[in-house]
Amino acid sequence: MKIKQTYRRIITYRLAVLVIGFFCLFGSTTVLSGVVSAESECGGAKTAIIQCDAKNSGKITDNGIWQLLIIAINIMTAGIGVAGVGGIIYASILYATAEDKADQVKQATNIIRNVVIGLVTFALMWAGLNFIIPGGVFAV
Repeated sequence: MKIKQTYRRIITYRLAVLVIGFFCLFGSTTVLSGVVSAESECGGAKTAIIQCDAKNSGKITDNGIWQLLIIAINIMTAGIGVAGVGGIIYASILYATAEDKADQVKQATNIIRNVVIGLVTFALMWAGLNFIIPGGVFAV
């Protein structure tokens, strides 16, 4: 009976890791969407990191600092995904190796719960920022 439960735990958490990993992989493909490969000019300085079309238009999105903030936010978004997957993997290893240790099972479930709460909180923050800022904060 213990072997069946252990295999069921392993399969369940591997499936959870695969689903979260799939979400993070396709959610982080636009991490550096603001990066341009060709050399451009921003404020008189040549740059290949940001695209700055600031011709005194007065729009904040034409500013080089705005582009750098977008890149930083997108990198942090990818970091949240990686940390979430890492937390789920760690908790699933704890859970699968717990055997009869109730405190280890409780610790693993607490980690999983906290990771899910963190991801949901981040998703709500992301949705709130895109609702408040016209055009969205993550759009380039």
